[in-house]
Amino acid sequence: MPVFASRVNSLGVEGAFAVLAKAKELERQGRSIVHLEIGEPGYQPPNHVLEATKKALDEGKTKYTPSAGIYELREAIAERVSSTRGIDVSSENVVVTVGAKMAIFAAIMAFIDPGDEVIVPMPVYPSYESVTKFVGGIVKPVALKEERAFSPDVNDILAQVTDKTKAIAINTPGNPTGGIYQRKDLEKIVNLAREKNILIISDEIYEDIIFDGGKHKSVLSIPGAEDITILISGFSKTWAMTGYRLGYAVAKKEIADILAKIQSNAVSCPPNFTQVAAIQAIRGPQDEVIEMIKDYQRKRDVIFDEINKIKGFRMIKPAATFYAFPNIKGTGMSSNELANRLLDEDGVALLPGTAFGDYGEGYLRISFAGPMEDIIEGMKRIREFVSSL
Repeated sequence: MPVFASRVNSLGVEGAFAVLAKAKELERQGRSIVHLEIGEPGYQPPNHVLEATKKALDEGKTKYTPSAGIYELREAIAERVSSTRGIDVSSENVVVTVGAKMAIFAAIMAFIDPGDEVIVPMPVYPSYESVTKFVGGIVKPVALKEERAFSPDVNDILAQVTDKTKAIAINTPGNPTGGIYQRKDLEKIVNLAREKNILIISDEIYEDIIFDGGKHKSVLSIPGAEDITILISGFSKTWAMTGYRLGYAVAKKEIADILAKIQSNAVSCPPNFTQVAAIQAIRGPQDEVIEMIKDYQRKRDVIFDEINKIKGFRMIKPAATFYAFPNIKGTGMSSNELANRLLDEDGVALLPGTAFGDYGEGYLRISFAGPMEDIIEGMKRIREFVSSL
């Protein structure tokens, strides 16, 4: 058998899908499993999006599109970003990608050479680390601390900057922490990046799932950020369109053109009919989205109350996303040990914090995107398991 390229050794399997596969196998064997592991909305896309999808198929929207995506969707995204960030974005700044993951991949491929360094505040979604290592880059982690509500200390970022630093990858609102970067911290990151000529890759996929009346703070709303930033977002979370595989990147035209070129070589183009439906996601009524976010907040409140009743657990209330990130250091168990035992012994599927980097040790990630009954049953099983130790 031919030898694999050494670069494949740097690729991991995303933790949620590995745990899901194990949980599904246990279910196949007859076990009762409560699924709190996967970051997928437990809802269908809004009705007007489903209708637009069917209509697009009926109209034959099944052919190739431009690598950067269809003009109409890029225009709709540009309008949305311009409105929400208070800046002037046009369709030529937008690349529609096959999921936000493709945008992350293309951004790192476009800028990171072997030996280049990428600063990544962690715990965080693992693709930044995985893809950086895949292209030969070096990940410089920075700890996101619970006492700062998981917003980074810019002094910690500055301490990692060297003459090899090429990019800073940030994720706000954050997966797995549910934390939001404060505007003052974003301003400091922009000032640092401009001074050092460092790229900012800003993943804002959870931008609409914010609780308690909070508003999204985007790095692109900070003056001067547009020259050094690739904004990444998509349709999977806000509109529950995970299977549509649509994300997008927003950047200067020179950068956007390169990202589209990379996508062209990797996957040709995003799907046609899903792009047509995504136009309606942006421009259609948002009533169902608003109700979905209200439901997430109700679930957030329930899980917050329940987790803080569990001996050895403590948690700050997530400000956004649909993830709880409890501190479990009081149990005396590692994240991996507790997560594995909860699944094997009590049938609760969730993720160890270390699935999101070494700084996730001492935490678990629990998704509350699914049904309320699963959340209540999962909390009951965790509480009973910990009580039995």
